[in-house]
Amino acid sequence: MIPEDMDLLAALGRARAGLKVETDKHYVVESRLAPLARREGYPSIEALMAALRAKREERLIWAVVEALTVNETAFFRDRDTFAFLRDVAMPELSRRRKDGSVRVWSAACSTGQEIYSLAIAADEARGLEPGVRFEFFASDLSERCLEKAQSGLYTQFEVQRGLPIRLLIKHFENQDETWAISPRIRQAVRWRRINLVSDLSAMGLFDLIVLRNVLPGLDPSVRARIIESMAARLTEDGLLVLGEGESLAGVTDALHPLPGRPGLFARDPAFRAAAA
Repeated sequence: MIPEDMDLLAALGRARAGLKVETDKHYVVESRLAPLARREGYPSIEALMAALRAKREERLIWAVVEALTVNETAFFRDRDTFAFLRDVAMPELSRRRKDGSVRVWSAACSTGQEIYSLAIAADEARGLEPGVRFEFFASDLSERCLEKAQSGLYTQFEVQRGLPIRLLIKHFENQDETWAISPRIRQAVRWRRINLVSDLSAMGLFDLIVLRNVLPGLDPSVRARIIESMAARLTEDGLLVLGEGESLAGVTDALHPLPGRPGLFARDPAFRAAAA
């Protein structure tokens, strides 16, 4: 790919979705655009880029931007984090919502493994306050990812990545060469295509927001803005979950790390103390 093409992709990714496109990593970009070029009927990535420059068609622009996003995910990725959510955070949140519901949002759900892991964790949790409902919301920029997520169908390889056999047997049904998540879990999730750089105020407030392993793929100019937007969507005693290796140091003062819990952040000191 020529430098002008890489510069165009970087500008589009940053402007449309806050993405960081590293212009020196041609092989990464080409591996993401090659399947899109085939689906769109172009003989090569060069032909796809030529059409992108010539037509400036919104549908094609967004298809290219979506192709540039990182969609790596797995069931129960970072096992310790999900154990903490199941055993500590979810019961604690249920006690604080005795007369209502706990709202959970996977803000970059990719192909759905993360939000389904959260729903299964809530189903497996002990000590939840009776009568408290968990409401699960999932969003992603990619329509193709959302379509797969909503289907609830996964290959043998996908369910083997992080999903304990006990939970596979309990919450999935084998269908020939795929595994289908139980209708009860699948129907518990509401889906929506959302661009995280857009106005998120209509989403309302959440008790638990999961935005794991997303920040490294964002342009530095928008990271703080997205985190501040996430913080604004959290209840006063809510919890933000990032990847275990991610930090908010120098990004925001609105949220603080939970002691000994990598990647977990809260505003409420009492919650931080309860989670210690």
